[in-house]
Amino acid sequence: MSESPPRSDSQTFRRAFKDLRDGFDQRELWLSLGWQDIKQRYRRSVIGPFWITIATGVQATAIGILYAALLDMPLDEFLPYVTVGLIVWNLINASIIEGSEVFVANEGLIKQLPSALSVHVYRLVWRQLLFFAHNLVIYVVMVLAFAVWKDLSWASLAAIPAIALIVLNALWVSIVFGIFATRYRDIAPILSSMTLLLFVLTPIMWTTQSLEAQGGAVRDRAKIAELNPLFHYLDIVRAPMIGQPQQMYHWYIVIAITVVGWAVALLALRKYRARVPYWV
Repeated sequence: MSESPPRSDSQTFRRAFKDLRDGFDQRELWLSLGWQDIKQRYRRSVIGPFWITIATGVQATAIGILYAALLDMPLDEFLPYVTVGLIVWNLINASIIEGSEVFVANEGLIKQLPSALSVHVYRLVWRQLLFFAHNLVIYVVMVLAFAVWKDLSWASLAAIPAIALIVLNALWVSIVFGIFATRYRDIAPILSSMTLLLFVLTPIMWTTQSLEAQGGAVRDRAKIAELNPLFHYLDIVRAPMIGQPQQMYHWYIVIAITVVGWAVALLALRKYRARVPYWV
């Protein structure tokens, strides 16, 4: 009776974990590449990546003033809500959109540079963290200008592990969408359209409290927002940063999605990691 052929070593969880570990060990490479991405993007610009900060600040101010009037909410409460929401959303949105193109965009390096596949994912997330750090300047200004600091407490430090969770999710999202969007190029434009839809459905420009205050059918529809997983990601970061109370179930949902997401990412790395260089 003939024995079945041994499984290829390239399609094992050991190699998947090794890729993640080797990629992290090459942090000097992706830290440098991520920083160079920003310098190259804003080459010869006087204020460099702070253009992203200015654009986000202008967008938050415009949306805050308009929707505060439409929803009949105090500007000093609504503008911080919108501002932090946009800052966090930019990080989430980039993880999805750019994550789906992470391997296609690095075709040359993948074919020429013998490095772990995860290097390109770490580079992407690191670059987005740098943009996030620049945008935090807006948050500091807002905290001082609208006296948000009066509402902050030790509980506001929960924003730190919340951001760490966002980063962990950005990694698995980039791995999963990056691998499958490399094989099926239609996935990237589909994700781009979906994130635009999710932006509207996620409470960034509106609040669930304002809908619930209207009562009736509108109040019931406000509960539908909780079916959107990005709502929970947003809440675990935004609520502590603006001193709002928070319920623990948001954390449970995000942690559960993180565990499931990483399980899918490891399966994708195990099965398709070796094929990505042929797909790009």
